[in-house]
Amino acid sequence: MWMWLAACVGGLGGVGYATTVLPTQWLKVERVDWQLGLRRTLLQISDLHVERNRISPERLAAVCRAERPDYICLTGDYVDSEKALPRFEPYLRAFQSAQVPVFAVLGNHDYKLRGRLNALIACLESHGVTVLRNSSVVLDGFCLVGIDDYDTRHSDEEAAYARVPQGLPVVVMTHDPTFVLAARRPFDALLAGHLHGKQFRLPFFYHLKPMGPLAKQGIYAGLHDAEQGPYYISKGVGQSGINLRFLVRSEVTVHRL
Repeated sequence: MWMWLAACVGGLGGVGYATTVLPTQWLKVERVDWQLGLRRTLLQISDLHVERNRISPERLAAVCRAERPDYICLTGDYVDSEKALPRFEPYLRAFQSAQVPVFAVLGNHDYKLRGRLNALIACLESHGVTVLRNSSVVLDGFCLVGIDDYDTRHSDEEAAYARVPQGLPVVVMTHDPTFVLAARRPFDALLAGHLHGKQFRLPFFYHLKPMGPLAKQGIYAGLHDAEQGPYYISKGVGQSGINLRFLVRSEVTVHRL
């Protein structure tokens, strides 16, 4: 009897670990081919959430070395508080090890720092990261536009596009993909995160936990089309709320332009 109960408890524990903890440790490299003819590769890393993250900086550095991207794009949600910045710095050093330009936008969790947001921006910039806050930069054959977080009402599409030259493909990076429902300017590709691929693959999860109209429509991961162009939602690396996922693996994304 007791042995049977112990076996049942052990079995349930194993299933629980395999479905909720393992997905946070078993990093998946997703690949998207945008077919823009640019022969450039972006590595998107989203939603690090260093306070709730089981993917080590060393693992991400190994991915950077293996994939050899031309650029790294960080699409928001790094820390919840200034005291987590020392835990964030090893990740930034991991990205530096790729020896390629790194660009970042901010996410809704980053804005929890409020008056100390500049400490996060300074941390990013001190490790060679260019923070795009409603601004753009012309790279090799395309324009990279960084739009600030839509969820916290910091996005400014007109300011972001103010210096975008005509005739170049436009790649947008932003945190909250819900921005695409309000977008008025065209883009050739848009990279976002925020929704964690649902994090818990349960029916009606986004009806119980409202995350905006896009998520409520059942759009929370992968490649989709909007009126102004195609967009991709990463499932992210770390976790929001609690440090668990249910049947949703952590992700980084290789984008072939």
